[in-house]
Amino acid sequence: MRLVGDNVEMGVYPIERALEIAEEQGLDLVEISPNANPPVCKVMDYKKFVYEQKKRDKALKAKSTKVTVKEIRFGPQTDDHDYEFKKKHAEKFLQEGAKLKAYVFFKGRSIIYKDQGEILLLRLAQDLEEYGKVEQMPKLEGKRMTMFISPKKKN
Repeated sequence: MRLVGDNVEMGVYPIERALEIAEEQGLDLVEISPNANPPVCKVMDYKKFVYEQKKRDKALKAKSTKVTVKEIRFGPQTDDHDYEFKKKHAEKFLQEGAKLKAYVFFKGRSIIYKDQGEILLLRLAQDLEEYGKVEQMPKLEGKRMTMFISPKKKN
């Protein structure tokens, strides 16, 4: 087998000699490439290797960000006070870095007011312009008109 590693003279050794070399250094003999001809083994501290691998994975996981999506629901004839109340919540969500899914739900025959629903969502987008940008313009899907707003990056 081919032997590699720190403090080891690289070369092709029989298995017994490779195990002796690893034992002399108080390390493990780990097979790296079993399909190679001859197979490649490395002399290293396996527990330390596994520990550092876990540490690296944990650091990568910590750096990745999780995107949360917050929803705000309106009716087609939402009055000003309710609109302002929900707009404040939307501002807070966007400042926290969450995506916003704003939608107008049409119940029963209220679907005839779909233009009012679209105006309401566009007004919301305009009011939240400084906190986020529109990712998807208002789109009618069944009884819902949905719009997505993503937060602006902090400088």
